[in-house]
Amino acid sequence: MTDNAPRLVEPSESLETEYRDCFADFAAVGEQDMHGGSMNDGEDFATFLQRLRNESQGIGLPDGWVSSSTFWLVADGRMIGRCNVRHRLTEPLLDFGGHIGYSIRPSDRRNGHGALELRLALEKAWALGIERVRITCDRDNIGSVRVIEKNGGILDTESYSPHSHRVTRRYWIDRGGV
Repeated sequence: MTDNAPRLVEPSESLETEYRDCFADFAAVGEQDMHGGSMNDGEDFATFLQRLRNESQGIGLPDGWVSSSTFWLVADGRMIGRCNVRHRLTEPLLDFGGHIGYSIRPSDRRNGHGALELRLALEKAWALGIERVRITCDRDNIGSVRVIEKNGGILDTESYSPHSHRVTRRYWIDRGGV
């Protein structure tokens, strides 16, 4: 892997401009929340980063939330995606959300970044001791279906989710199954 190869990094102040540019890319196509891991209204960047660090340590979590670690996919100093690794599941996350949420900025999709980002996120989950990883996606998100299946995802169920109000595909990826 070269220094320019895409890699997961922890969010940092040095990437503030890249984060804001990436967020603008999502917002331009109506994907405002980047699937989580976003700044709150009125929150400055340093506070945002501290909140992410706290979330990874389980500090100050809202009711029903679990500890989670956020990573940004960066190549050549450019943020091209983000992912979130939840340290455990709740019943709602088992249904919708799973252990890992991931996204690639719209201008960088269809270049293999999603499959790489998920593979790297799986390594983070396994490092946390999660041997069986739950991943979910909307049934009509063909790109995500392909990314999950390319990474060894085995379809478990597909049904309407009362949490997302959409038909959701639920997969398992076992360590060593990729």
